[in-house]
Amino acid sequence: MRFYWTMPQGLKAHYRRELDLYKLEFARQDFPHAWQHLERAHILAQAWPREHSYVHWRMLLFGIHIKSGHEILGQIPRLLVGGVKSFVGKIPVGNTGGANVPPLQPMEIPGDLETLLDAYR
Repeated sequence: MRFYWTMPQGLKAHYRRELDLYKLEFARQDFPHAWQHLERAHILAQAWPREHSYVHWRMLLFGIHIKSGHEILGQIPRLLVGGVKSFVGKIPVGNTGGANVPPLQPMEIPGDLETLLDAYR
């Protein structure tokens, strides 16, 4: 079994960029685009427990901000177990992480993110 802990620096730069874009769109109150950047950050972070858990934390805070009970309740279990699943390498690849999708459902990865992830597999 392979354990994942440290996100490669090259990939981490892209992950941080998605989070920066999230913050920018959130500050503009463009919540749909802000959410898309959180989803993209989630896809990039899935295999690394700290980054994966951090995205779910941001998703929980987003749900609180927009007063979405569905998102808040959906993020709590993801926040509690997502990092553990990352640590042992058992993740639903491509899942966007929101409460609007089943937590264990693999999903298609956007082409640009697939190319990035391929370089680190």
